[in-house]
Amino acid sequence: MLKRRDFLRNSGAMAIGGLLMKKNIADSFFTGAEIPPAGLQLYTLFNLMDEDVAGSLKKIAAIGYKEIESAFSRKGGYYGMSPKEFAALVKNSGLSWQSHHVLGAPFRRPAGARPMTGPDGKPISIPLVKNLKENAQQLVDEAAEGGVHYLVCASIPLGKADEIKAAIEILNKTGEAAKKAGITLAYHNHTHEFDTVDGLIPYEMLLTQTSPDILKFELDLGWATKAGADPLELFKKNPGRFPLWHVKDLDKDTKQPTEVGNGYVDFKRIFSGSETAGLKHFFVEQDGAPKPFENIATSYNNLKKILA
Repeated sequence: MLKRRDFLRNSGAMAIGGLLMKKNIADSFFTGAEIPPAGLQLYTLFNLMDEDVAGSLKKIAAIGYKEIESAFSRKGGYYGMSPKEFAALVKNSGLSWQSHHVLGAPFRRPAGARPMTGPDGKPISIPLVKNLKENAQQLVDEAAEGGVHYLVCASIPLGKADEIKAAIEILNKTGEAAKKAGITLAYHNHTHEFDTVDGLIPYEMLLTQTSPDILKFELDLGWATKAGADPLELFKKNPGRFPLWHVKDLDKDTKQPTEVGNGYVDFKRIFSGSETAGLKHFFVEQDGAPKPFENIATSYNNLKKILA
């Protein structure tokens, strides 16, 4: 399974050709009051973003995306910049920076995991990544400095019930700090949150042991679907608690991320519940995209057709 917390590498080449230049791609199509403009999670461009941050943002905007959600960077910080500097660059690119991902606890690579490599196959190193367990207030302050509306916890330890309970305490405290700063804290899922841990379901624990005023959720539609969860049922049981979505599709054979519209996730059905969910922003994401700019352009055009 591809997971952000494992920092999966993005190995695509910048082969976009005339794909970005087609006028119909740049047309904005999310104009209805109930559907927000299309956004992109920058983790899809993990390696490429750090090679050319300004150029990457311009290409994202040229495709037609209007909003972005930031994530981890090989340069550290906010793609090698301060929050204010990155915010200014995003704005100058014609995009809106809505959300930023952080870790819930210190990152530890799984035992026996292969070294991370870049597009050239050479090992890469990642600067120390701050996390909510050790740096919550700093991360809240930086998000406020950058002007983002959401700070998203990308993952927490899920091995034991005690670890989950400890993480929930951190989320509650961070949520209070974020609220004071005028920011909303949210939690992003993979698949393990829906597995049973010591007789408990972590996602249910997160929903029931936190207040809707303190913690919202960014539902990753792909991972939730793979885990057997029904997004519409989650929305009905927890109305208004899902202002953020990751629009991720999965290949029907490999069950791994593919372009939106080329997999088996039923987005048309899920988007019918956007009002109940309280959807404010959604971000296309394709972990490990082989040809990132081509892939996100395909996803944009396919989603345009799906939601027409």
